[in-house]
Amino acid sequence: MPTANNVRPIIRLKYVAYTLLPLIAALLLFSQPTLASTENSANDDSCYVDGLSDRLHCGYVTVPENYAKPDGKQIRVHYAVLPAIKPSFTKEALLAIAGGPGQSAIENAASFDHIFTKVRQQRDILLIDQRGTGQSNLLQCDNDAAVEAILSINENNVDIQAETQKCLDGIDADVTQYGSEIALKDFEAVRSHLGYQKLHVYGISYGTRMAQLYMRHYPQVLATVTLDGVVPMQQSVLHIGDAIDRAIDLLWQDCNDNSLCRQQFGELKQQFEQVNQQLQNGPIISQTRDPLTNEPTQLTMTQAKFMGAIRMALYSTNVRALIPHAIHQAAEGNFQAIMGLYALTVNSTGIAMGMHSSVVCGEDWQRLSEQQVQQAQQSYFAREMLKSFDITCPIWNMPVVDSKQFSAAIDSDIPTLVLSGQIDPATPPSWGELAMEKLSNAKHFIAPYATHGVAYQSCGNELIAQLVNSSSVEQLSETCLSNDVSRNFYLNANTVEQIAKPSDADNQSSTTQGATHD
Repeated sequence: MPTANNVRPIIRLKYVAYTLLPLIAALLLFSQPTLASTENSANDDSCYVDGLSDRLHCGYVTVPENYAKPDGKQIRVHYAVLPAIKPSFTKEALLAIAGGPGQSAIENAASFDHIFTKVRQQRDILLIDQRGTGQSNLLQCDNDAAVEAILSINENNVDIQAETQKCLDGIDADVTQYGSEIALKDFEAVRSHLGYQKLHVYGISYGTRMAQLYMRHYPQVLATVTLDGVVPMQQSVLHIGDAIDRAIDLLWQDCNDNSLCRQQFGELKQQFEQVNQQLQNGPIISQTRDPLTNEPTQLTMTQAKFMGAIRMALYSTNVRALIPHAIHQAAEGNFQAIMGLYALTVNSTGIAMGMHSSVVCGEDWQRLSEQQVQQAQQSYFAREMLKSFDITCPIWNMPVVDSKQFSAAIDSDIPTLVLSGQIDPATPPSWGELAMEKLSNAKHFIAPYATHGVAYQSCGNELIAQLVNSSSVEQLSETCLSNDVSRNFYLNANTVEQIAKPSDADNQSSTTQGATHD
């Protein structure tokens, strides 16, 4: 996604179509990783990762790929420990679970270190590459096309079925063994290997599903839980289509409520619908310059690119602030800004697409009701995601989870903090409320200016540290989340400042958006 200069590397689940495998990538709920590499990985050793100068403790446990066949194929599940600065609780650690599904926790070590700086003062931070991700028997598809190739491609011409089969054929693994509940056994194997008696679990987006399953299956080893951008067990990921539509509607409302945005861009929703309808009738092909290299290239602007760019830009407040300008330019026939937003998302999520498919096809697609399928047809995003499911999942042929049991609300009295971002395009506050159904010792806080991943964008990390230190939600207060950290809209490609005109006498006293916010 966006460069490090203008977007925080938050760990997210993202569901969007943007690669040569739009059917598989259509359901990514979240994150651009801070890529990491380990050195000297062995059963137990030290290592270094990109973005951190600290020497970490790294290693792996060897587990059966299929736990029903303990003498069969073995795989290595890798972990990294960010050691406590002053280890006061040597038998405790905070386990941070990445999103996706399909992201490497170790590759996001720098981001997790940033979030849990206070927690790490006294406790280790444990990162585990879930099976099928990162270094743990990675299930990846070969879809690393160059940016210029992706910009010029017409997604409608891609043979999704053939590409999916090619991906599956290239994976040396029994993909049916890469669901969430099986991976949970690996997590327990790592915990036992390292000797931790208690875990404080933090999950972001899809990671919240893993955290909730931990609460269900191994409650005795959990001290506290934080669910940040929660995917409730009762919810199929297909409902993210509704979440995206909600986030877009909030964008229209925010621009309309902001006098400068409204004055600069007019009826933004109508402009969006105008461009969307135009692209629905067929792609627009033009010659342009690659936004990363400035080399001449062909741009095939399709509805999928346009909608995907808008959808992905909603994840970051910095990039969200550019959307009105980009749509306004597109409505005038200039897709350069949209292309820039789109290019920022290409090959940036760090998702292991094979593992992603194993989770989604086994745990989400098959529990959709007929009513949910019909409802999906009302939303562009949900409709396209379902279309992708219907092609991908029969090929992946995952066993079905026990829908009734798997989808049951988590019944727990473990101290639990639930965090939601008010403008989150993936996991809206209503999902947090749904997760709270049977959590008897929990608090749900909504950050009014946050998108996806509250802990990185607000004082949420402080609340998590307080929860870990006290093992109680009683004294937690959401007051600090209301601090106005909103991001002003860009009124042109370079700045949020409005260029005053002689006729703008009424606005001379405030030429920026500082007085209002998005």
